[in-house]
Amino acid sequence: MNRAEQPSRRTVLAAAVAAAVASGTVVSGTGPADAATGSDADEPEPARTVDNRAWTTYTDWRSGTAEGVRAVVGRRSGVVIAAPAGITDYTDPHTGTTAAWEYATWTSPVHCLAVPSTEAIASWNAHTPDGTWIQIELRGTYSDGTDTPWYVMGRWAAGDQDIRRTSVDGQSDGRSSVWTDTLAVDDAATGLRLVSYRLRLTLYRRPGSRLTPVVRRLGAMGSAVPDRFTVPAAAPRLAKELIVPRYSQEVHAGQYPEYDNGGEAWCSPTSTQMIVEYWGGRLTPEQLSWVDPSYADPQVDHAARYTYDHQYRGCGNWPFNAAYAATFRGLQAVVTRLGSLTDLERLIAAGIPAITSQSFLRTELTGAGYGTSGHLMTVIGFTAEGDVIANDPASPSNEAVRRVYLRREWENIWLRTKRYNASGAVVSGTGGVCYLFFPVRPTPRQRGALAAVGVR
Repeated sequence: MNRAEQPSRRTVLAAAVAAAVASGTVVSGTGPADAATGSDADEPEPARTVDNRAWTTYTDWRSGTAEGVRAVVGRRSGVVIAAPAGITDYTDPHTGTTAAWEYATWTSPVHCLAVPSTEAIASWNAHTPDGTWIQIELRGTYSDGTDTPWYVMGRWAAGDQDIRRTSVDGQSDGRSSVWTDTLAVDDAATGLRLVSYRLRLTLYRRPGSRLTPVVRRLGAMGSAVPDRFTVPAAAPRLAKELIVPRYSQEVHAGQYPEYDNGGEAWCSPTSTQMIVEYWGGRLTPEQLSWVDPSYADPQVDHAARYTYDHQYRGCGNWPFNAAYAATFRGLQAVVTRLGSLTDLERLIAAGIPAITSQSFLRTELTGAGYGTSGHLMTVIGFTAEGDVIANDPASPSNEAVRRVYLRREWENIWLRTKRYNASGAVVSGTGGVCYLFFPVRPTPRQRGALAAVGVR
């Protein structure tokens, strides 16, 4: 995002939740902290305020309602078009082009949320060959027994030659609304919550084609993060640093302004590309051939183009970044919330870095040198004192990307849901949002760490 303190295009509504709402929502399983720090059993687990559910297995895909799709097995199970359910026209709002598309749908079973939620964010992993794309919708049930509409959570393709990937504005029933990538209850103070949901996936292809999208992971995160300006401090448990590539968004300032005004706003795709490459993801010279050869680190320009949301007019759509990462062989990705720095330490101990979303004044994060209404950075480790080691793309050069931020400052700006902006007005914080990218075949230790933070 832009480093200036500006109103964000994303409206993330802060949740007001009583402690009783979160009771009984501990996610089963614990992941090991670093061996030198002792057992996680030394301290009680806090109640969780997040519920993750993902459909990934052959059994999962067989459990839904299929209209023209079939489940497939292989290295990764998924769903594909078998025999189209019909043909429909789609007018791309960003090009004005109308085209006919064959389609087929898969609808998930109802998932009852362990955490009555004020927000829900969907994410997905898919392969979309040229001439194909997908749409993801979510329909929730409120705590009063009524339903939301089917909300579009994204229209997505890995490329941009067939449709422009896009979120959809203006979706609301007067009690909840979709803000880019987040479905939020409009007034959490009323006590209204989402208690369950279904997801509907629509796969599209050009009429007569034998190609098909393949969707390998589909899920959503429901959350009810307490309304707070400050968060409890978590005691340091880990000293470890992962070796992650370092890329600066500032190196790309002015490049390809059609994608969110150029590199100065590319914190999300720059962070995403760092983690993709940490896991071994590489782009070919052919894939990068469209980038001006005089530009350094063309893979960052590529990530910006292929995470760009044409409605949001930015590269910071959270699920779009996860979906981009999952186009690399051997990777899967989710958007979630974590509850503490202890969660991050578990992941780092297992070799899993995280991309975190936060907003802060210049005076709130020592050494950053900027304030922001929304910024992504990559957490790669912790010092012996427990301070956060981050690859911060809002740095003047690649060499300057590695930063150490004071633990208590960083913890608070990431996990809070309320803050004061530069004008003194109360605005929202992200409440621990992060992207997690991890192998399709995680090690036992990685599986344990992911399960400990509610991701399977």
